[in-house]
Amino acid sequence: FSFGASSIALFARVAGGIYTKAADVGADLVGKVEQGIPEDDPRNPAVIADNVGDNVGDVAGMGADLFESYIGSIIAAMALAVFSAGAVGGKIPALTDLYSPFIMFPMLIAAGGIVSSIVGTFFVRAKETATFSTLLWALRRGVLVSGILVVGFTFAITRMLEFENNDIANDLFYCVLIGLGAGIIIGYMTEFYTSYEYYPTKTVAKNSETGAATVIIEGFASAMQSTVVPVIVVAGGIWLSFELFEFYGVAIAAVGMLSTLGITLATDAYGPVADNAGGIAEMAHLPAEVRERTDALDSLGNTTAATGKGFAIGSAALTSLALMAAYAQAVGLETADLLEANTMVGLMIGAMLPFLFSSLTMQAVGRAAFAIVVEVRRQFREIPGIMDGTGKPDYARCVDISTQGSLKAMILPGVLAVVTPVIVGWWIGPEALGGMLMGSIASGFMLAVTMANAGGSWDNAKKYIESGAHGGKGSDAHKAAVVGDTVGDPFKDTSGPSLNILLKLMSVVALVFAPSFI
Repeated sequence: FSFGASSIALFARVAGGIYTKAADVGADLVGKVEQGIPEDDPRNPAVIADNVGDNVGDVAGMGADLFESYIGSIIAAMALAVFSAGAVGGKIPALTDLYSPFIMFPMLIAAGGIVSSIVGTFFVRAKETATFSTLLWALRRGVLVSGILVVGFTFAITRMLEFENNDIANDLFYCVLIGLGAGIIIGYMTEFYTSYEYYPTKTVAKNSETGAATVIIEGFASAMQSTVVPVIVVAGGIWLSFELFEFYGVAIAAVGMLSTLGITLATDAYGPVADNAGGIAEMAHLPAEVRERTDALDSLGNTTAATGKGFAIGSAALTSLALMAAYAQAVGLETADLLEANTMVGLMIGAMLPFLFSSLTMQAVGRAAFAIVVEVRRQFREIPGIMDGTGKPDYARCVDISTQGSLKAMILPGVLAVVTPVIVGWWIGPEALGGMLMGSIASGFMLAVTMANAGGSWDNAKKYIESGAHGGKGSDAHKAAVVGDTVGDPFKDTSGPSLNILLKLMSVVALVFAPSFI
C-alpha cells in the first residue's frame, strides 16, 4: 500500500511540477519580461497552461506527496511494532494478535487527526477589512486548534489502549507531542525565511536594485542558512523520540507531525486557489480592485504554500528514517559500521542521488520551458492581432507542450528512485543499501529545504516589489526580481518538493524488497 502511494506520488509530484513550472516560466519570460503585459493576461498564449499547472502541481502533486508521508509514517510504525516485538531489552512485548495496541496506536492518532482537522476549519474566519497579518493568523488559528485537539485525542487514546503500564502510554504521548512541536517550528522558520513580512525576503527584494545576479546570490545564501533550524529540530526530535521509545518512537513522532494533515494540506492548497482566482479576474477583465484583493490573497498563499513545503520536507525526513529503521530490522542490521567499505560506498551513492534527481527534474523544466518560450514567441510573431486583442492565441498548443514534456520527463527520475535501491541491495548488499538510505536522507533533506526556501523567497521578493516597494511594477528592480522568481520556480515547485518522495520511495522499496537482500 505504501509502495503504491509512493509510486503515484512521485509521478504526480514530478510530472505536475514539470508541467506547472514549464508553463509558468514560459509565460513569465515572454509575457512579462519581453512583451511587458501583466501576469495572467489573456493575450499570453501560455496563460491557460499556467493556471492549469497550479492545480496539477500545487494541489494534486502536494496532496499525493503528503498522503504518501501520511501512509508511510503509519506503516513504518506498524512495521516497527511487528519487527521489534519481543526483542530482548525492547519495550514492545511479543505480539499475541494483530490488535496489539502498538499496531492500533498510529491508526487511531490519524483518525483523531481527521476529526481535529475538520473542527479546525471552522476556526478559519476573517473580516472584510482583514490585513495580510490577520489573514495569516486566521489560517494559523485553524492549524493551532487542530493541533490542540490532536493532543487531547492522543492523551485519550493512550489511556484507552491497554498498554503494559502508564510509563509506556506517557512516553508515546510525548513522542506525538515532539512530532507536533517539530512540525510547528519548521513551519514557522519556513515562513520566516520566505515571507516578505520578515527581513530575509526584504533583503532579497532590496538586492533587486542592483540587478538579477544579486537577487539570486542573496536568495540562495538565505536559503542555505535556512537549513540550520529545521535540521537541528529534526535531529533533536529524532534523538528525543528515540530515547523515549527507540525507532518506534521516531515513527510515532512522524505520525504526530502528520496528524493534522487535513488542515495543513488545505492551507497549502489555498495558494493555488487564490492564484487561479487572480488569473480568472485578469482574463475576465474584472475591476482593478478585484485583482488587488486576489494578489493580496496570492501573497498569503505563497507564504502558506512555502510553509506547507517545509512541513512536507520535515515529515519526509522523519518518515524516511522510520522506514529505514524498519528495513534495517527486516534484514537484521543491528548497526551500520561507517568504516566498512560497503556501507561507505552506499553512503556516497545515497548522498549523490538527490543531486542527480534534482538535475534531471530541473533539466526537464528547462527543456519544456524552452519549448513553451519558442511557441509563445512564434504565436506573438505569426498570429495577427494578439497584442491589440483582435486575434486569439492558441492556448491548447501550450497545454499540449507542457503535458507531453512532463509525461516524458518523469520516467527517468521515477525509474532511478525505484531501481537504485534494488540494484544496490542485490549487488553490494543490505549494509550498502542501509548506508545509501542514510546518505540520501541527510543530503536530500538539506537540499530540499534549500531549494524550497530559495524559490519561496524569490517569489515573495517579487510580490513585495509589485506591492510598491523599490519602484514597483515595471521598474528595473521588478525585472530583476522576475528573473529571480523564474529561477526559483523549478526550485520550489519541482525539484525541492520532489526530493521528499525520492527519500520515502527509496526507503519503501528497500523495505518491500528486504527479504530478497538477505
